[in-house]
Amino acid sequence: MNAPPGQARVEGHVVYDQNSAEVALNGAYNRFSIAGTVLGFNSTTWAQYHEIPGAMLSGWLLYFIGRAAESNNAVLPASSTGYWSHPYALLNAANAVIAEVGALDESMFSGNRKKEILAEARFLRAYAHTNLLGYFGEWYKPESPYGVMLRKSPLQLTNAAQKRSSVMESFEYILQDIDYAIENAADRRPVFYANKTAARALKMRVLMLHGQLPDYTEVIKLADEILINSDYQLEPSLRDLMQVKGLTSKEVILGVTPFPNQPGKRWRYEFVSSSLYLASPEFRQLLANDPRETWMYKKGVPPPAPSLVRDSTLLTKFYGPKVEDSYVFRLTEVYLMKAEAIVRSGGELNDAKAILKTVKSKSGVTDFSAIDDANTPLEMEIELYKEYVCNMMGEDGIEWFALLRLPFETVTKLRPTIKSRDQYILPIPSSEFSLNPAIGEQNPGYSK
Repeated sequence: MNAPPGQARVEGHVVYDQNSAEVALNGAYNRFSIAGTVLGFNSTTWAQYHEIPGAMLSGWLLYFIGRAAESNNAVLPASSTGYWSHPYALLNAANAVIAEVGALDESMFSGNRKKEILAEARFLRAYAHTNLLGYFGEWYKPESPYGVMLRKSPLQLTNAAQKRSSVMESFEYILQDIDYAIENAADRRPVFYANKTAARALKMRVLMLHGQLPDYTEVIKLADEILINSDYQLEPSLRDLMQVKGLTSKEVILGVTPFPNQPGKRWRYEFVSSSLYLASPEFRQLLANDPRETWMYKKGVPPPAPSLVRDSTLLTKFYGPKVEDSYVFRLTEVYLMKAEAIVRSGGELNDAKAILKTVKSKSGVTDFSAIDDANTPLEMEIELYKEYVCNMMGEDGIEWFALLRLPFETVTKLRPTIKSRDQYILPIPSSEFSLNPAIGEQNPGYSK
């Protein structure tokens, strides 16, 4: 009576060889892509949780009916659950892989595959913790106690109640996982799996958030290690990348592959059903006189669409046969983070300017006068931020965190709805305090 049936697959018995370990890892990637159903079709829902939030919080996307809380930087504890629950679901899956694969003997795996699987799972764990730290932790205050509720093992009744860690502890744990992934991940994997290059790119993001002087030196070093890898190249045409090549482009380091015939992203940016998101007037203004304005947005669709859609501006960046492809890391971000690190570390502005011109040229930009006229570090940081938006808006919150890395006074000018640094992060969901009373205090500026 104490033994499970022979066909049972319960915790502790799911992973028993290399093949079952790969299946479990794929399950973790399924959580990573936030697989679900949209309009009755199997679909990744990455856009809903990774593309749209950062673009709305920074003011470049709008919900087509009324102003959502994100548009006013006024998300409340009752409505932040989606940002919170999906990373923790990924953490539970990644931790299960780490625990069960880690318990198996290496003789059950070919070559270095055991370490590679563990490296990918730890990459996913680091990614989820980074996402939580960025949206819910005071990452901009190294001394803050408001870090991440770190999940280091599979969720059990015995460990469900847990307090959050400090910001410093959160960064340390995340970087440990990333360093393991850099050391042990495979050099090459299909684009929808993490490899050493993806781990280096993730470390660059984390260090840019940490934002101390030694971090910028490390960011430049990591960028150079990525840029010498001939497996990756900037796409000559940004439009071709988004609308023709998608994840097949050599610029893409890590992406989310859609299910066949899924409508998961299309219904967010085209008028297919409800939940449509539109390019904001600020985004259109930013692209004025930029060649990208000819294809990144267009006026709304004709009848029988509601007048709110007909009279609005659709985001067309992702239109075409590759609309459902999603991007986690692209080489463009590596270039921009390197340029930003040069500026922030007191390096030569001309070096950063050369990098920025290279990136913009891939979008057909030929007028570099604004870059040439940027003669102070802050002016260059603003020019870099504008390119993060023009190039990478709607790609994993990149534009949001690039904005928040600017000085507070600059942030409030660029995003007037932000009145306090408390708005840099979201409130912990109200439900968490009921389920986990040990977590501690609510984030500053919010009530439970």
